[in-house]
Amino acid sequence: MALSRPVAWRIDDRLVGYEAAVAAMEERVRAIRQDGASELVWLLEHPPLYTAGTSADSAELLAPDRFPVFRTGRGGRYTYHGPGQRIAYAMLDLRARELDVRCYVHNLEAWLIRTVARFGLVGERREGRIGVWIRRGGAERKIGALGVRVRRWVAFHGIALNVDPDLSHFSGIIPCGLEGFGVTSLAAEGVVLSMPEADSALRAGFEEVFS
Repeated sequence: MALSRPVAWRIDDRLVGYEAAVAAMEERVRAIRQDGASELVWLLEHPPLYTAGTSADSAELLAPDRFPVFRTGRGGRYTYHGPGQRIAYAMLDLRARELDVRCYVHNLEAWLIRTVARFGLVGERREGRIGVWIRRGGAERKIGALGVRVRRWVAFHGIALNVDPDLSHFSGIIPCGLEGFGVTSLAAEGVVLSMPEADSALRAGFEEVFS
């Protein structure tokens, strides 16, 4: 089915609280489903916090008092969000795309892979490990995470790209429940850029995958 209108984009330069972001996404999902509102990609940063997805195990929260912890309806386990990490919340109508959540997750990973490729980095998928990984020497480090919720075929939540966050903040959790793997960022891989430059790459990568 062809899309009836272009995807809208919103960029917030201030830190956005997690609960406020979820409430805004919920309202946009309702408007897409009931009122025919346009799809939306929302680029933002959160203050330091941990989120717990629907599969989160409390044993994986290693420092429960370090940052606020929010239970969320997205899939996955514990994730860190904070300044220097670009969140791209995608509110997309799968009824106008493909009614296939697995395919949608694959496309979110492709979005991250195409984004980091614009800076000369090779992002890779790994069987059984959702997200995008960078191989350096014999080690693999996660540079981008994703989490999805779908309500009546309208998807929301989205991806998180580590541009230049404080990577020590990930030590308060076992990220995504995966022990033995590190976390990296564009800056840690030698790619120093502004958030607007990261946003431009995210938008170009999105258009390559979803247009």
